[in-house]
Amino acid sequence: MSENPELLPKEDVVLRVDDLQKSFGGLQATDHATFEVERGTITGLIGPNGAGKSTIFNLISGFYEPDGGTVTVGETDVTGMEPYQVAERGLIRTFQTPRKLEGMTVREAMLVGPRNQPGESFLSLFTSPGSVGEAESKNLADAQRILEEFEIDHLATQPATDISGGQMKLVELARAMLAEPEILLLDEPVAGVNPTLAKKLEAQIRRLNEQGTTFLLIEHDMEFVMNLADPVIVLDQGSVLTEGTPEEVRNDERVIEAYLGGGA
Repeated sequence: MSENPELLPKEDVVLRVDDLQKSFGGLQATDHATFEVERGTITGLIGPNGAGKSTIFNLISGFYEPDGGTVTVGETDVTGMEPYQVAERGLIRTFQTPRKLEGMTVREAMLVGPRNQPGESFLSLFTSPGSVGEAESKNLADAQRILEEFEIDHLATQPATDISGGQMKLVELARAMLAEPEILLLDEPVAGVNPTLAKKLEAQIRRLNEQGTTFLLIEHDMEFVMNLADPVIVLDQGSVLTEGTPEEVRNDERVIEAYLGGGA
């Protein structure tokens, strides 16, 4: 592994991961990982099984607390913040297995998405009920608009527990957009999804990126990553091995060796 991996120069950094470290018992899951995500990109994060991809996502989004290093979103150091606090700073994530919200329709599940809702404060309900009502009306209109943009508005009144896993991933992506993310982390967006819905998810990610959304994604489907992401960051044993275009990464002997050695 290179001690000084080639990291591409970035002009407008929306996410900065610096010297991130995390151990579980004797296992060093994240080993001084350092990388940046440039605003407006779809950045892929790949690596063999056990490379530390999921751990890094959990560290970045506040679900794990690092043993060392920092995570910065925009100009804000979010290291050690709770997940909801990280989300309030504009870093939103999806999960490999979306959580189906019991007792909610798809439209109601969508309304969990917006950040900093005034209706979440009991005080606001009493001191400024008008602003709460306005915000709820706007969120409802935005939810309907985004459902239409994703071509899933026909699911709006369906129970969230009744739709397929692939449809739920579309709903989760749509819901994340209601939060108006500075950067959106996608955790295996097409894992377990049929090819038709995978193509739809790819098209939606491209559309959202063209409209200005920045993505960082983990995905085991190499064809999906290489078609969609640029640049691609390669992890191996918890460290950044290299970064480059899909073509550069695909032809890098160290990457090939890491994947063969990792059994992926």
